[in-house]
Amino acid sequence: MIEPPAMVINTVLSVMAYDYPPEKLSVYLSDDGGSVLTFYAMLEASRFSKIWLPFCKKFKVEPRSPEAYFRTAVEPLGEPAMAKEWTSVKKLYEDMKKRIETTTKLGLISEEMYQEHKGFKEWTLLASKRDHQTILQILINGRDPNAVDIEGQSLPTLVYLAREKRPQYHHNFKAGAMNALLRVSSKISDGLIILNVDCDMYSNNSESVRDAICFFMDEEEGHKVGFVQFPQTFENLTKNDVYSSSLNVINEVELPGLDGNGGPCYVGSGCFHRREILCGQNYSKECKVDWKGLTKREVEQSISVLEETCKVLASCTYEENTQWGKEMGLKYGCPVEDIITGLAIQCRGWRSIYFNPKRKGFLGVAPTTLLQSLVQHKRWSEGDFQIFASRYSPFVMGYKKIPLKLQFSYCYFLLWAANCLATLYYVVVPSLCLLRGISLFPEISNSWVLPFAFVIFVHRAYSLGEFVFFGGTLQGWWNDQRMWLYKRMTSYFFGFLDNILRLLGFSKSAFVITAKVADDDVSQRYKQEIMEFGASSPMFTILATLALLNAFCFIGGLMRVIADVENLVWERFTLQILLCGMLIFINLPIYQGLFLRKDNGSMPTSVTCQSIMFAILACALSLY
Repeated sequence: MIEPPAMVINTVLSVMAYDYPPEKLSVYLSDDGGSVLTFYAMLEASRFSKIWLPFCKKFKVEPRSPEAYFRTAVEPLGEPAMAKEWTSVKKLYEDMKKRIETTTKLGLISEEMYQEHKGFKEWTLLASKRDHQTILQILINGRDPNAVDIEGQSLPTLVYLAREKRPQYHHNFKAGAMNALLRVSSKISDGLIILNVDCDMYSNNSESVRDAICFFMDEEEGHKVGFVQFPQTFENLTKNDVYSSSLNVINEVELPGLDGNGGPCYVGSGCFHRREILCGQNYSKECKVDWKGLTKREVEQSISVLEETCKVLASCTYEENTQWGKEMGLKYGCPVEDIITGLAIQCRGWRSIYFNPKRKGFLGVAPTTLLQSLVQHKRWSEGDFQIFASRYSPFVMGYKKIPLKLQFSYCYFLLWAANCLATLYYVVVPSLCLLRGISLFPEISNSWVLPFAFVIFVHRAYSLGEFVFFGGTLQGWWNDQRMWLYKRMTSYFFGFLDNILRLLGFSKSAFVITAKVADDDVSQRYKQEIMEFGASSPMFTILATLALLNAFCFIGGLMRVIADVENLVWERFTLQILLCGMLIFINLPIYQGLFLRKDNGSMPTSVTCQSIMFAILACALSLY
């Protein structure tokens, strides 16, 4: 329900349809929920691919996700036969999508379908998403001469995998799933290059494989390249990006900066790796591959034997007393397994490449509610700071292994969580001091106020110029400033706090999946760029409390200045009043959610009452 099967198969079909020889392409789906509904959708997709792949080549389809393509494409005019074929394929896709969505809604596979494929028998009444055996099915065998599309051309290999899960074994979240895929794929296809894509990040550019492989095959520097990272971009952003999800500045400024300092980090999706580096190999000059001399590896085993053999590789016990999750595969023990894995690869001597083509390689789904966005950033910031405070810190693990400038570049992201301390200070202390009559900044007539004014205005002007230069709007920049503040007051604060508790032995890391679907009314408010609250959360309590605290302090400070206007008290408090007023202005959506809105996306009554009480208590204590 969080990641619907209809969305998953669109990603699968988009990568199956790459402009690349299909006999050299193998696609694996790791279904960590172990859902029979997802398997059913994959079976439908495997059949539809026989029509979709030749259709993509004939019509030069972009993007090659059927949902994304038919949502915007216009029926071709001209030759009636082509128009008829286009309409026919669109109807076939819509019929398949309807069957999948109906089956998903019912939560039940029909008896007719159940008998149609042996894979359905893998699911038993006792199986659950946290307790089931390995389920592995090769839906399309690329070695089979009969595995062809409607025009007789070969199809890519397509494999469904739900690794074994048992309550008594830690499954290590996404990193564990990736490592199971590494082992299984080594038996079935053993491709030298591995692309990993999140289920909501469909391929938007059919040339991406060729683009990435160009870096690996470069005659002078290709043997040094360990992975090629594409940016994470999203298709469902609103015009002014209300939750600042575009990552434009990160994609256009910060990751190219990392690329110039020694190589970008691995961000978990849209990344092409050499298989050997994910298996722990160190860089050496002997790693140069003779690409032209490679031949396709033939697998002698039958499909049934191969499936049974591979099930062992995806079992819970396979990794016991091995180096998997340590020196081999993706690293375990951290919510951001991608960052730590990429850093380890660079420390073994490999170079990484950042590639940001004009036509984006992948498009995903950004969070559509404030809470989803804050929870996502909480996981990122918590995991990043966990790396910084561990033996995997760039200054420890990367010492004399990667350039010092790259070590510092990583810290820009790894210290996100720690940024909460300075932000919370500036949000709380100047306002409370204003209420109490304590001046923190120079008087407005004092020349020492100039450095403060210079920093404030120049930094904001630079931030605005940078944001607009890379495609943002003025309102989008203001939304970005708001989310900058909200993330530091909540996501980063909880990420920092959880790290401290973890170091003291009071909590453990967890992996939270961001929902990819939303109710119709939530989606409608998102399209209208109305900020979504609508749920009780400690994050919302903090945001509302601090917003009210600034409002109370602003009113109290103004009253103090007005009451003593003859003594020019306002000169001492000008910067504090401006800071407090700016915080009030940026928090307008919260005040609306607390007191003016009546829809389901407004602030819950419990949060409103708690925040009013906490804000009044803080003001009273400061005046005591």
